[in-house]
Amino acid sequence: MLQTRIIPTKPALIMEGEKKYLVVTDLHIGFESSMALNEIFIGKNSTISETIEEISQMINEEKPDSVILLGDVKSSVKSISKSEWGEIPLFFEKISEKSDVILIPGNHDANISRLIPQNITMISSTGMVEENVLLTHGHTMPSENFSHVEKIIMGHVHPVFFQEDSIINGQRVWISMKVEKEKIFPNKSGELEITIIPSFNKYFYATHRKKYKKSISPIIDRIKSVAKARIVTLDGTIIGNETIIDQVL
Repeated sequence: MLQTRIIPTKPALIMEGEKKYLVVTDLHIGFESSMALNEIFIGKNSTISETIEEISQMINEEKPDSVILLGDVKSSVKSISKSEWGEIPLFFEKISEKSDVILIPGNHDANISRLIPQNITMISSTGMVEENVLLTHGHTMPSENFSHVEKIIMGHVHPVFFQEDSIINGQRVWISMKVEKEKIFPNKSGELEITIIPSFNKYFYATHRKKYKKSISPIIDRIKSVAKARIVTLDGTIIGNETIIDQVL
């Protein structure tokens, strides 16, 4: 039976059964280019170094069999930016020195196969199943072939808590939901658990909802009437339940 746990203070998940996996999502490497177009400048090469260092540290501490990247490793959607040509191969090179790496492509990962070394395992964007868990980016509807799963782990929607008078306004959060399985798999009944991992990119936040464009997910669109939910900050504090879903999604 697979067990999952959050790494304290990190937007990363450990999944452990016969094998141990470190799961992260939404790195958006190369995002500085789009920010620079809006005259927002971040130090050159600083964020790729931070990303490599943080993930390397977690690998050293947790010693997983594999790192699973749940999509949106790159930032540009259809093209490959100048910075991505250099930074993404560097990222994969450094991380794969420490662990096997599995990539489940997201909607920003078009043409990423041109940037990854041969030792990286890239699978279909529909996701992968480990025992009773489906791991997917979250921008596509799961196939009925996966309807036996009891849990979905996804990214894509970058959950952030919005409440302007709160000291945690704009912070990334985890979302865990229990929904009717038939909302995702119409031919099945029972309960389905969905865990949404926060974006690994710490620069993806805002303090005002109107300034933060959330990604659209067909999975989330199907489960607006959530049965039960738990909203948790990166440090593990439970800040709410299904009554505040609209403040994070």
